[in-house]
Amino acid sequence: MLVSRADNRPPYARIAGHYREQIESGALSPGDLLPSISRIAAQWSVSTATVEKALRKLREEQLVKGIHGIGTEVLGVRVPISSGAERHDRSGRTQSSWGVGEKSSGHTGEVVPAPADVAGVFGIEPGEEIIRRSRVYRDTHGIVSHSTSWIPKAFLEHVPELARGERLQGGLSLDLISQATGRRVARRVDDEAARIATDEDLQLLELRPGTVAAILVLTAQFQDEDGGLLEYGVDLGAPGRTRRTTSEIPR
Repeated sequence: MLVSRADNRPPYARIAGHYREQIESGALSPGDLLPSISRIAAQWSVSTATVEKALRKLREEQLVKGIHGIGTEVLGVRVPISSGAERHDRSGRTQSSWGVGEKSSGHTGEVVPAPADVAGVFGIEPGEEIIRRSRVYRDTHGIVSHSTSWIPKAFLEHVPELARGERLQGGLSLDLISQATGRRVARRVDDEAARIATDEDLQLLELRPGTVAAILVLTAQFQDEDGGLLEYGVDLGAPGRTRRTTSEIPR
């Protein structure tokens, strides 16, 4: 099995990642069986214990299940949502904010009066001018999220393209701000909440008016080393989207 030389993950993580991508891309469908442990071990030139660790990770992510005497079966695909914080991290690693199978569309950029809730985050008066950028992320399952970035108007002097209705070239807005001003993200404050979608949420997520649906709302405040707020991101997750985080517990 060929793997990228740039992939420095341990073997079990590379194996799990390979099958995760196949499942999430649709190359493997619910009900399909993965190759046997011994066959995967031979393909990847690893021990069966390494393969078992990879499959255990996929089971923990609810992507597969083990069937005694039969093998490892693919389950229904998770439909995840990434936060703005995760997109920022991903962009730093891969120069792209997109997840597996994702694309973005409907990019807008304009200067608008700040809504009261956004003004409260920035400590400005409601109605004061602020930059609003938005886009919709989609994958093979439909809309992943509607994402809005709120950015101080002062940055227009350095990065005028922030107020243009097109996809930014050369990185995310935070990348362009950093390149133009030297102000980099030093601290991030993430929040998650669930709510019943409002009429505005339904419109942004392209759902029928009157639909009753629970959605995730993910926010991220990106601050520089002096505590100045560079950007406030708000992601509305489409109904049915899930969030999963994994942490290593020190012994």
